[in-house]
Amino acid sequence: MIETGEDSIVKDGTLDIHGNPADKKKTGNWRACFFILGNECCERLAYYGMSTNLVNYFIDRMHQGNATAAENVSNWSGTCYIMPLLGAFLADAYLGRYWVIAIFSMIYVIGMALLTVSASVNALKDMAAFAFVALYLIALGTGGIKPCVSSFGADQFDETDEKERVKKSSFFNWFYFSINVGALIASSVLVWVQTNVGWGWGFGIPAAAMAVAVVSFFSGSRFYRFQKPGGSPLTRIAQVLIATFRKIKVKVPEDKSILYETPDNASNIIGSRKLEHTDKLRCFDKAAVPTETDDIKGTPSSWRLCTVTQVEELKAIIRILPIWATGIVFSAVYSQMSTMFVLQGNTMDQRLGPKLKISAASLSVFDTLSVIFWIPVYDKLIIPFAKKFTGNPRGFTQLQRMGIGLVISIFAMITAGIVEVVRLNIVKEHNYYDRKTIPISIFWQIPPYFLIGCAEVFTFVGQIEFFYDQAPDAMRSLCSALSLTTNALGYYLSSLLITIVTHVTTKHGKLGWIPDNLNRGHLDYFFWLLMILSILNFCAYLWISKQYTYKKAAGLAK
Repeated sequence: MIETGEDSIVKDGTLDIHGNPADKKKTGNWRACFFILGNECCERLAYYGMSTNLVNYFIDRMHQGNATAAENVSNWSGTCYIMPLLGAFLADAYLGRYWVIAIFSMIYVIGMALLTVSASVNALKDMAAFAFVALYLIALGTGGIKPCVSSFGADQFDETDEKERVKKSSFFNWFYFSINVGALIASSVLVWVQTNVGWGWGFGIPAAAMAVAVVSFFSGSRFYRFQKPGGSPLTRIAQVLIATFRKIKVKVPEDKSILYETPDNASNIIGSRKLEHTDKLRCFDKAAVPTETDDIKGTPSSWRLCTVTQVEELKAIIRILPIWATGIVFSAVYSQMSTMFVLQGNTMDQRLGPKLKISAASLSVFDTLSVIFWIPVYDKLIIPFAKKFTGNPRGFTQLQRMGIGLVISIFAMITAGIVEVVRLNIVKEHNYYDRKTIPISIFWQIPPYFLIGCAEVFTFVGQIEFFYDQAPDAMRSLCSALSLTTNALGYYLSSLLITIVTHVTTKHGKLGWIPDNLNRGHLDYFFWLLMILSILNFCAYLWISKQYTYKKAAGLAK
């Protein structure tokens, strides 16, 4: 059936580039997403092309030790994943996702250009401060892109249309696929360029890729659907908290129809549908209880009386937080690919044939290949197979999908620890303590890289979809940013663990677990520590996920 007239207008409140209600025949869907996926592919190529080998840049160019370089990479990477809170706030409250992506992309390009200059100009090569300014400009740029791109892509599918809703679920898989296509080129071609040609070219190519990402994004403007910013989500949260405090002695009625809500079908929050009342966290329902001093027939002050939808927004965020917290340890495991895995690989035989030598950072290509392999397998084979047993159109619930990834990450740390045990046994057996590299192939690292890639497909992709789907409509960028902060805290946790382990294990003149000469250390103990934390984290996740209640949207957005 061909949609005509009003039937072709989307029902989720999104607009076209001219500010008119979006037309399904002319905007959104995959026609818009191709530009967004192209943007993401190039942006990730730029990011990973610069970050994958950064630990070696700090060691080779800035003459830092292993532990210091790993800490600096972890801290910078963590900042890249904490800055999205700023970009998300601006997107949801004032500018919208489109303009935040556009503005922060420019900042990103400037940072990449400065980093290229710092690596190319002889007078600046040894100036760490200049390089760090460039790196943290890049971190700021990622703050506007990371939380908005996935949500902006999902906005191109109308949730009220059953066919488009199914496509949106598939979009998150292919979004992560595009990320890893960019990462594949970065971890193979660009790491080789950095190692064999020079850091100037190695950073210059990612800078050019970021410029291409900007062009790709703007090229699709006329096809995009735009979600109107709904005002400050932090203000709405504060209003519920203050209204609850003011009515702390007010009793919540048993009849929930008494709670205050707008009389029509639309929510009073721009760009948001109404949310159905839930029985959990009932203490916040006090904010929606009308009293004699509230002007419910006029326009009551939101600092004294909130709608049910506004209260449910806060409840939704609180329900998400425990799930969010369990992603931190997983991200700490993921962060090892840019730190400890690279340091471990630096000590192994990197020869590929008699003449070709590969960089340890290039091994992350197997993580990327794993993701690229598993995403279509998951989308085309696992989902159809699983839904025969579960009855769920997605195959697994979002929480089940994330939990499977947590289990796989445990095995990733087990295999990484086993590789290090084998490596250290060779060192001990042949007295290779003072050798820079030992005769064990770097390809022993493939299994842990491959397992982390598989875990990403389940946990990270499931997390992206979960936070978008469970977020209130007008808080989607904020919740996407919240999901990214697990990566930030994971990197910070890794950095903290390195600091603690180094402090504790180097007492009384000992070399510790992670000395500059890993042949005399015990990196395997560090991997066992992460394995134990991952097991404890999974147990906590099982208990938390059983308590979780999925959100239910009611009315349409204005």
